[in-house]
Amino acid sequence: MATQRLACHLAKILMFLAPWRTQLAGVVVESTYNWYWLVDGLQAAGLVVHLANTTAIKKYDGLKHSGDETDARYLAHLLRLGILPTGTIFPPEARSVRDLARKRMQLVRSRTAHILAIENIAAPQHGKCLSTAEVNRLTAEGITHMGLPAEVALAMEANLAVIKTLSAQIDLLEQRLEEKIQPRTEYRLLKTVPGIGSTLATVILLEVGSIERFASAGNFASYARCVDSQHMSNGKKKGEGNTRNGNNYLSWAFVEAANYALRYCAEPKRFYEGKKVKTNSILARKALAHKLARACFHILKEQTVRYDALLHVRVSDDDQ
Repeated sequence: MATQRLACHLAKILMFLAPWRTQLAGVVVESTYNWYWLVDGLQAAGLVVHLANTTAIKKYDGLKHSGDETDARYLAHLLRLGILPTGTIFPPEARSVRDLARKRMQLVRSRTAHILAIENIAAPQHGKCLSTAEVNRLTAEGITHMGLPAEVALAMEANLAVIKTLSAQIDLLEQRLEEKIQPRTEYRLLKTVPGIGSTLATVILLEVGSIERFASAGNFASYARCVDSQHMSNGKKKGEGNTRNGNNYLSWAFVEAANYALRYCAEPKRFYEGKKVKTNSILARKALAHKLARACFHILKEQTVRYDALLHVRVSDDDQ
Protein backbone atom coordinates (compact mmCIF):
# COMPACT_ATOMS: atom_id res chain seq x y z
CA MET A 1 0.00 0.00 0.00
CA ALA A 2 1.35 3.43 -0.97
CA THR A 3 0.26 6.70 0.60
CA GLN A 4 1.41 10.21 -0.19
CA ARG A 5 0.05 13.70 0.26
CA LEU A 6 -0.10 15.37 -3.15
CA ALA A 7 -0.75 18.92 -4.26
CA CYS A 8 -3.81 19.72 -6.37
CA HIS A 9 -1.94 19.09 -9.60
CA LEU A 10 -3.35 16.56 -12.06
CA ALA A 11 -0.02 15.62 -13.65
CA LYS A 12 1.51 14.77 -10.26
CA ILE A 13 -1.51 12.67 -9.28
CA LEU A 14 -1.41 10.71 -12.54
CA MET A 15 2.33 10.18 -12.11
CA PHE A 16 1.75 8.78 -8.63
CA LEU A 17 -0.93 6.36 -9.92
CA ALA A 18 1.07 5.27 -12.98
CA PRO A 19 2.90 2.24 -11.42
CA TRP A 20 -0.45 0.64 -10.43
CA ARG A 21 -2.44 1.76 -13.50
CA THR A 22 -3.19 -1.77 -14.76
CA GLN A 23 -4.17 -3.03 -11.30
CA LEU A 24 -6.55 -0.25 -10.31
CA ALA A 25 -10.18 -1.26 -9.94
CA GLY A 26 -11.05 2.42 -9.76
CA VAL A 27 -10.21 5.74 -8.18
CA VAL A 28 -12.45 7.12 -5.42
CA VAL A 29 -12.89 10.88 -5.13
CA GLU A 30 -14.83 12.45 -2.27
CA SER A 31 -17.68 14.71 -3.38
CA THR A 32 -16.26 17.88 -1.87
CA TYR A 33 -16.93 21.34 -3.31
CA ASN A 34 -13.89 21.26 -5.66
CA TRP A 35 -13.98 17.81 -7.28
CA TYR A 36 -14.76 18.83 -10.88
CA TRP A 37 -11.19 19.26 -12.14
CA LEU A 38 -9.94 16.04 -10.58
CA VAL A 39 -12.78 13.79 -11.75
CA ASP A 40 -12.72 15.22 -15.28
CA GLY A 41 -8.94 14.87 -15.48
CA LEU A 42 -8.90 11.28 -14.22
CA GLN A 43 -11.70 10.26 -16.58
CA ALA A 44 -9.94 11.93 -19.50
CA ALA A 45 -6.86 9.85 -18.61
CA GLY A 46 -8.95 6.67 -18.97
CA LEU A 47 -9.36 5.83 -15.29
CA VAL A 48 -12.57 4.52 -13.73
CA VAL A 49 -13.68 7.16 -11.23
CA HIS A 50 -16.16 6.73 -8.37
CA LEU A 51 -17.58 9.83 -6.67
CA ALA A 52 -18.02 8.92 -3.01
CA ASN A 53 -21.27 10.07 -1.41
CA THR A 54 -19.79 11.34 1.85
CA THR A 55 -23.16 11.86 3.56
CA ALA A 56 -24.02 8.17 3.13
CA ILE A 57 -20.71 6.85 4.51
CA LYS A 58 -20.76 6.08 8.22
CA LYS A 59 -17.53 5.34 10.05
CA TYR A 60 -17.08 3.56 13.35
CA ASP A 61 -17.48 6.19 16.08
CA GLY A 62 -14.97 4.52 18.40
CA LEU A 63 -11.92 5.22 16.24
CA LYS A 64 -9.12 6.87 18.21
CA HIS A 65 -7.34 8.21 15.13
CA SER A 66 -8.90 9.67 12.01
CA GLY A 67 -7.53 11.77 9.19
CA ASP A 68 -7.06 11.98 5.45
CA GLU A 69 -4.90 8.84 5.32
CA THR A 70 -7.35 6.67 7.29
CA ASP A 71 -10.26 8.09 5.28
CA ALA A 72 -8.53 7.16 2.02
CA ARG A 73 -7.92 3.61 3.24
CA TYR A 74 -11.54 3.29 4.36
CA LEU A 75 -12.84 4.45 0.97
CA ALA A 76 -10.54 1.95 -0.76
CA HIS A 77 -11.84 -0.78 1.56
CA LEU A 78 -15.47 0.06 0.71
CA LEU A 79 -14.67 0.02 -3.01
CA ARG A 80 -12.93 -3.33 -2.68
CA LEU A 81 -16.01 -4.79 -0.90
CA GLY A 82 -18.34 -3.31 -3.51
CA ILE A 83 -20.37 -1.33 -0.95
CA LEU A 84 -19.10 2.18 -1.64
CA PRO A 85 -22.01 4.69 -1.70
CA THR A 86 -21.52 6.81 -4.81
CA GLY A 87 -23.01 9.91 -6.35
CA THR A 88 -23.80 10.70 -9.95
CA ILE A 89 -21.09 12.30 -12.05
CA PHE A 90 -22.79 14.72 -14.44
CA PRO A 91 -21.07 15.30 -17.80
CA PRO A 92 -19.09 18.58 -17.82
CA GLU A 93 -21.47 20.32 -20.25
CA ALA A 94 -24.55 19.36 -18.20
CA ARG A 95 -22.80 20.53 -15.02
CA SER A 96 -21.99 23.91 -16.51
CA VAL A 97 -25.61 24.57 -17.52
CA ARG A 98 -26.87 23.35 -14.13
CA ASP A 99 -24.42 25.61 -12.31
CA LEU A 100 -25.56 28.53 -14.47
CA ALA A 101 -29.13 27.94 -13.25
CA ARG A 102 -27.84 27.87 -9.67
CA LYS A 103 -26.04 31.16 -10.26
CA ARG A 104 -29.31 32.66 -11.49
CA MET A 105 -31.01 31.59 -8.25
CA GLN A 106 -28.21 33.19 -6.24
CA LEU A 107 -28.59 36.49 -8.09
CA VAL A 108 -32.38 36.44 -7.69
CA ARG A 109 -32.03 35.98 -3.93
CA SER A 110 -29.53 38.81 -3.78
CA ARG A 111 -31.89 41.06 -5.75
CA THR A 112 -34.73 40.19 -3.38
CA ALA A 113 -32.55 41.22 -0.42
CA HIS A 114 -31.96 44.65 -1.98
CA ILE A 115 -35.67 45.06 -2.79
CA LEU A 116 -36.51 44.34 0.85
CA ALA A 117 -33.80 46.80 1.92
CA ILE A 118 -35.50 49.59 -0.05
CA GLU A 119 -38.86 48.68 1.49
CA ASN A 120 -37.33 48.77 4.99
CA ILE A 121 -35.67 52.13 4.31
CA ALA A 122 -38.90 53.69 3.08
CA ALA A 123 -41.13 52.39 5.87
CA PRO A 124 -39.72 54.50 8.77
CA GLN A 125 -39.71 57.62 6.59
CA HIS A 126 -43.33 57.52 5.41
CA GLY A 127 -45.02 55.12 7.82
CA LYS A 128 -45.87 52.63 5.07
CA CYS A 129 -43.99 49.99 3.07
CA LEU A 130 -43.46 50.15 -0.64
CA SER A 131 -44.72 47.12 -2.53
CA THR A 132 -42.35 45.04 -4.64
CA ALA A 133 -44.09 46.35 -7.77
CA GLU A 134 -43.49 49.93 -6.63
CA VAL A 135 -39.82 49.19 -5.97
CA ASN A 136 -39.46 47.68 -9.45
CA ARG A 137 -40.90 50.87 -10.97
CA LEU A 138 -38.71 53.11 -8.83
CA THR A 139 -36.13 55.38 -10.48
CA ALA A 140 -33.41 57.69 -9.20
CA GLU A 141 -35.64 60.66 -10.04
CA GLY A 142 -38.48 59.07 -8.11
CA ILE A 143 -36.30 58.75 -5.03
CA THR A 144 -35.38 62.44 -5.33
CA HIS A 145 -39.06 63.44 -5.34
CA MET A 146 -39.77 61.39 -2.21
CA GLY A 147 -38.33 64.18 -0.06
CA LEU A 148 -36.02 61.95 1.94
CA PRO A 149 -32.95 63.13 3.89
CA ALA A 150 -29.87 63.17 1.66
CA GLU A 151 -28.18 60.20 3.36
CA VAL A 152 -31.36 58.10 3.28
CA ALA A 153 -31.90 58.86 -0.40
CA LEU A 154 -28.28 57.92 -1.16
CA ALA A 155 -28.68 54.57 0.60
CA MET A 156 -31.85 53.85 -1.34
CA GLU A 157 -30.19 54.84 -4.65
CA ALA A 158 -27.32 52.44 -3.89
CA ASN A 159 -29.78 49.58 -3.43
CA LEU A 160 -31.62 50.58 -6.59
CA ALA A 161 -28.40 50.61 -8.63
CA VAL A 162 -27.55 47.10 -7.46
CA ILE A 163 -31.08 45.91 -8.31
CA LYS A 164 -30.76 47.27 -11.86
CA THR A 165 -27.38 45.58 -12.32
CA LEU A 166 -28.61 42.25 -10.94
CA SER A 167 -31.74 42.37 -13.12
CA ALA A 168 -29.62 42.88 -16.24
CA GLN A 169 -27.40 39.92 -15.34
CA ILE A 170 -30.40 37.73 -14.48
CA ASP A 171 -31.95 38.48 -17.88
CA LEU A 172 -28.67 37.54 -19.54
CA LEU A 173 -28.48 34.21 -17.72
CA GLU A 174 -32.12 33.43 -18.44
CA GLN A 175 -31.57 33.98 -22.16
CA ARG A 176 -28.68 31.50 -22.18
CA LEU A 177 -30.65 28.95 -20.14
CA GLU A 178 -33.59 29.28 -22.51
CA GLU A 179 -31.33 28.57 -25.48
CA LYS A 180 -30.04 25.41 -23.82
CA ILE A 181 -33.26 24.05 -22.30
CA GLN A 182 -36.22 25.18 -24.38
CA PRO A 183 -35.64 22.76 -27.31
CA ARG A 184 -35.76 19.71 -25.00
CA THR A 185 -38.95 17.64 -24.95
CA GLU A 186 -38.68 17.08 -21.18
CA TYR A 187 -38.86 20.83 -20.61
CA ARG A 188 -42.21 21.10 -22.39
CA LEU A 189 -43.54 18.04 -20.58
CA LEU A 190 -42.63 19.40 -17.14
CA LYS A 191 -44.50 22.62 -17.86
CA THR A 192 -47.74 20.61 -18.12
CA VAL A 193 -47.56 19.86 -14.37
CA PRO A 194 -49.68 22.20 -12.20
CA GLY A 195 -47.60 24.98 -10.65
CA ILE A 196 -44.50 24.42 -12.81
CA GLY A 197 -43.53 27.20 -15.21
CA SER A 198 -40.40 28.01 -17.16
CA THR A 199 -38.09 28.70 -14.20
CA LEU A 200 -39.09 25.68 -12.12
CA ALA A 201 -39.06 23.37 -15.15
CA THR A 202 -35.50 24.51 -15.89
CA VAL A 203 -34.34 23.91 -12.32
CA ILE A 204 -35.98 20.48 -12.07
CA LEU A 205 -34.69 19.30 -15.45
CA LEU A 206 -31.10 20.40 -14.79
CA GLU A 207 -30.96 19.06 -11.23
CA VAL A 208 -32.45 15.67 -12.16
CA GLY A 209 -30.11 14.92 -15.04
CA SER A 210 -31.04 11.43 -16.23
CA ILE A 211 -34.27 10.15 -14.70
CA GLU A 212 -33.03 6.60 -15.28
CA ARG A 213 -30.79 6.85 -12.21
CA PHE A 214 -33.92 6.65 -10.01
CA ALA A 215 -35.44 3.20 -9.62
CA SER A 216 -38.88 4.43 -8.56
CA ALA A 217 -40.98 7.49 -7.88
CA GLY A 218 -40.33 6.96 -4.17
CA ASN A 219 -36.57 7.16 -4.69
CA PHE A 220 -36.98 10.34 -6.70
CA ALA A 221 -39.29 11.94 -4.10
CA SER A 222 -36.78 11.05 -1.39
CA TYR A 223 -33.94 12.64 -3.39
CA ALA A 224 -36.09 15.77 -3.72
CA ARG A 225 -36.52 15.84 0.08
CA CYS A 226 -40.26 15.33 -0.22
CA VAL A 227 -40.24 12.27 2.08
CA ASP A 228 -39.97 12.25 5.87
CA SER A 229 -36.73 11.00 7.42
CA GLN A 230 -37.58 8.58 10.22
CA HIS A 231 -36.04 5.72 12.18
CA MET A 232 -38.74 3.19 13.10
CA SER A 233 -38.66 0.16 15.39
CA ASN A 234 -41.65 -2.05 16.19
CA GLY A 235 -43.93 0.48 14.55
CA LYS A 236 -42.69 3.34 16.70
CA LYS A 237 -40.62 6.34 15.74
CA LYS A 238 -37.18 6.17 17.35
CA GLY A 239 -35.64 9.25 15.78
CA GLU A 240 -34.87 10.95 12.51
CA GLY A 241 -32.24 10.28 9.88
CA ASN A 242 -30.30 12.73 7.77
CA THR A 243 -33.00 15.24 6.87
CA ARG A 244 -30.57 17.14 4.64
CA ASN A 245 -29.81 14.11 2.49
CA GLY A 246 -30.98 14.84 -1.03
CA ASN A 247 -31.09 17.79 -3.38
CA ASN A 248 -32.06 21.09 -1.75
CA TYR A 249 -32.61 22.76 -5.14
CA LEU A 250 -35.24 20.17 -6.09
CA SER A 251 -36.79 20.51 -2.64
CA TRP A 252 -37.15 24.25 -3.15
CA ALA A 253 -38.52 23.80 -6.68
CA PHE A 254 -41.30 21.40 -5.70
CA VAL A 255 -42.35 23.45 -2.66
CA GLU A 256 -42.54 26.53 -4.90
CA ALA A 257 -44.53 24.52 -7.45
CA ALA A 258 -46.91 23.46 -4.67
CA ASN A 259 -47.41 27.10 -3.65
CA TYR A 260 -48.29 28.10 -7.22
CA ALA A 261 -50.44 25.01 -7.82
CA LEU A 262 -52.67 25.49 -4.79
CA ARG A 263 -53.02 29.17 -5.64
CA TYR A 264 -54.05 28.82 -9.28
CA CYS A 265 -55.25 25.21 -9.82
CA ALA A 266 -58.49 23.78 -8.43
CA GLU A 267 -57.56 20.11 -7.98
CA PRO A 268 -54.26 20.73 -6.14
CA LYS A 269 -56.06 23.23 -3.92
CA ARG A 270 -58.70 20.62 -3.01
CA PHE A 271 -55.97 18.09 -2.26
CA TYR A 272 -54.15 20.65 -0.09
CA GLU A 273 -57.31 21.61 1.84
CA GLY A 274 -58.10 17.95 2.52
CA LYS A 275 -54.63 17.34 3.91
CA LYS A 276 -54.69 20.58 5.88
CA VAL A 277 -57.80 19.49 7.79
CA LYS A 278 -56.04 16.29 8.92
CA THR A 279 -52.61 17.80 9.65
CA ASN A 280 -51.54 21.44 9.23
CA SER A 281 -50.68 23.86 6.44
CA ILE A 282 -46.95 23.03 6.41
CA LEU A 283 -47.42 19.26 6.13
CA ALA A 284 -50.23 19.72 3.62
CA ARG A 285 -47.99 21.85 1.40
CA LYS A 286 -45.21 19.27 1.69
CA ALA A 287 -47.65 16.49 0.75
CA LEU A 288 -48.65 18.46 -2.33
CA ALA A 289 -44.97 18.91 -3.23
CA HIS A 290 -44.58 15.14 -2.84
CA LYS A 291 -47.42 14.54 -5.31
CA LEU A 292 -45.85 16.93 -7.79
CA ALA A 293 -42.50 15.18 -7.51
CA ARG A 294 -44.12 11.83 -8.27
CA ALA A 295 -45.97 13.31 -11.22
CA CYS A 296 -42.72 14.70 -12.62
CA PHE A 297 -41.01 11.33 -12.20
CA HIS A 298 -43.65 9.52 -14.27
CA ILE A 299 -43.70 12.24 -16.92
CA LEU A 300 -39.92 12.18 -17.34
CA LYS A 301 -39.79 8.38 -17.17
CA GLU A 302 -42.48 7.76 -19.77
CA GLN A 303 -41.85 10.89 -21.86
CA THR A 304 -45.55 11.57 -22.18
CA VAL A 305 -48.27 13.67 -20.52
CA ARG A 306 -50.20 10.85 -18.90
CA TYR A 307 -50.61 12.72 -15.63
CA ASP A 308 -52.06 15.98 -16.85
CA ALA A 309 -53.94 16.44 -13.55
CA LEU A 310 -52.19 16.19 -10.20
CA LEU A 311 -54.62 13.89 -8.47
CA HIS A 312 -54.49 11.35 -11.31
CA VAL A 313 -51.16 10.14 -9.91
CA ARG A 314 -51.74 6.94 -7.95
CA VAL A 315 -49.27 5.64 -5.38
CA SER A 316 -48.84 1.85 -5.41
CA ASP A 317 -47.28 -0.30 -2.69
CA ASP A 318 -44.11 -0.92 -4.71
CA ASP A 319 -43.75 2.83 -5.34
CA GLN A 320 -43.02 3.74 -1.72
